[in-house]
Amino acid sequence: MGRTIKVFKKTSHNGKVVAYLSRRDFVDHISHTSPVDGVVVVEGDYLRGRKVFARVTVTFRYGREEDEVMGLHFSKEFELINAEVVADGGAARAGQETTSPEVERLLQKLGPDARPFCLTLPGPAPGSVTLDPGSKGTSKQLGVTYEVTVYVSEEMEQQPSRRTSVTFPVRKVQHVPLTHHPKHRPATLVARTFTLTPGKVILEVQLERDLYYHGEQVEARINVGNYSKKTVKHLVTQVLQHVEVTVTNTHFSRGVASIESHDGCPIIPGSRFSRSVLITPLPFRTFGVALEGHQQDQDACLASSTITSAYGNADDALGIIVSYSLRVKLNCGAIGGELTADLPFKLMHASPPSPPSSVGRGVILQRAKSVEESIQIEEFSSFRRGRSLTDDLDD
Repeated sequence: MGRTIKVFKKTSHNGKVVAYLSRRDFVDHISHTSPVDGVVVVEGDYLRGRKVFARVTVTFRYGREEDEVMGLHFSKEFELINAEVVADGGAARAGQETTSPEVERLLQKLGPDARPFCLTLPGPAPGSVTLDPGSKGTSKQLGVTYEVTVYVSEEMEQQPSRRTSVTFPVRKVQHVPLTHHPKHRPATLVARTFTLTPGKVILEVQLERDLYYHGEQVEARINVGNYSKKTVKHLVTQVLQHVEVTVTNTHFSRGVASIESHDGCPIIPGSRFSRSVLITPLPFRTFGVALEGHQQDQDACLASSTITSAYGNADDALGIIVSYSLRVKLNCGAIGGELTADLPFKLMHASPPSPPSSVGRGVILQRAKSVEESIQIEEFSSFRRGRSLTDDLDD
């Protein structure tokens, strides 16, 4: 049975440079990061002594572009990778003998002028996270964004020209490591005493596991023991997203799910209460909510929890650090106040099936004889993603 390979295509303004990408996500598996590879085609003798380079830049925007006045800028741009793809004279660079099946099929289809390239991010590179602007419109997304640029130039250090370059927005996303094993059920127990009133209220919260996938319901077991003379009016269950912007050392939290329950309430003095709550975190359109991908993307979702242990000290993490916690609040009345319990957990993507590993060209040619594969080339669009998260998970 045949298999369809979907790739993205984009052409430079002058029509002389055409680039293809087989995927648009750098997938961070904690132990390593999967590369983004593709093919570039330069028309005829257009190079004339020049070379073709591919580079990856990351832009960290922490303020609105509309507020940039008098030379003040609220963004920082870093070049992470800049590699020579085609040398002087049109020859491919050394080290391109190993390619992925998708790139090999493209090379066969596009002919001798096609040249492969493969880009791999350094491990500590920050994940792609954008902050929802809410009702405050802004021309550029706040957060961390990546771009892959393929351009023609005489020297690597020269700034790419818009006429002779092709730029793709890409993402860096984190997946649950294949070696991850669920730990014991996280739980917490808190108590509250009251002034001039004997006794206390005890709240115990327990989760089924410490890690959940995007779109899954978070199941929490709530136990309340009212050993005071106060009455618990109702309880509220929330999922909070905690965001830390490292450049400005800013911390804030946003609610991404909330349930107010009156079932079994009020909890009178001397009674106990126990129930399970199911709650689903969703990407609410509220200012400051951290998203994975742009707001307009079809597969935009909440940003995944940032895992920094693989790179050492969490204080050395870059970009935007995201974490989640479940919060349960008991309302004990206007005078009694509230009893709050917070329980952290992780929200991430499941590891997709491993794609075919990069192999030598001889093996690829043998595989092409036994498996019929077709190439589906799509013109680049800002609002549609190619081989992205949803496509990998649906396959």
